[in-house]
Amino acid sequence: MSLAPTTADLVQPLTHLLVVDDDEEISSLLGRYLTSQGYRVSLAGNIRELRSMLESHDIDLVVLDVMLPDGSGIDLCRDLRSERPDLYIILLTALREDVDRIIGLEIGADDYVGKPFNPRELVARIRAVMRRHRDGASHSHARIYRFAGYSLVPELRRLTAPSGADISLTAAEFDLMRVLVDHPGRVLSRDELISLTQGRAGDPLDRSIDVLVSRLRRKLNDEGGNPHLVKTIRNGGYQFAARVEIAD
Repeated sequence: MSLAPTTADLVQPLTHLLVVDDDEEISSLLGRYLTSQGYRVSLAGNIRELRSMLESHDIDLVVLDVMLPDGSGIDLCRDLRSERPDLYIILLTALREDVDRIIGLEIGADDYVGKPFNPRELVARIRAVMRRHRDGASHSHARIYRFAGYSLVPELRRLTAPSGADISLTAAEFDLMRVLVDHPGRVLSRDELISLTQGRAGDPLDRSIDVLVSRLRRKLNDEGGNPHLVKTIRNGGYQFAARVEIAD
């Protein structure tokens, strides 16, 4: 019997990003790239359009340029943090002075990226922000991931085998396990896994993910479970091949 989840099993709401930049070319290119990375993306060119989008759509994170034609992104960030404490904000700016970065973070921005930047860096920052807040929220709202007889409790950093035995994982192994169960059925490249687990860009010669996957498979097998939950996809990366159920 195949462990691969069906299409219906994998349907999950996409993180909705709002890119706010008055440079239409940059905004459009960035929107297409973020969409290719699996996000739902909307665009706005000024504060008025941003306000309209926030009223009519459920936005998870705003990528906000500091210099806008109808106002300051810094002031807007301060207002949004007061009005929408659940909204994540990453500031974009051509200014690189430390004082500007500090001001941005002090008024409530979740992160700060200076122009020019590599889109992959922005994606890594977005993932880090979402993961950081998700992990922080788990302390007040515990969740249990269940798959193929296993149970994963992020708050306790505990993985339990079908036999009921706890599987001892290193921090790096647990971070990898968490990323895999957060993306069931999706093929993740080595670079993506490095970015999601370590918050940095991958190196073509870095095989640390291969080592971690091998160790994780061995530990799953040692407890009488299924070492084939993590599938190797030739020229693609790795895929978590189990249906994941999340319970509070």
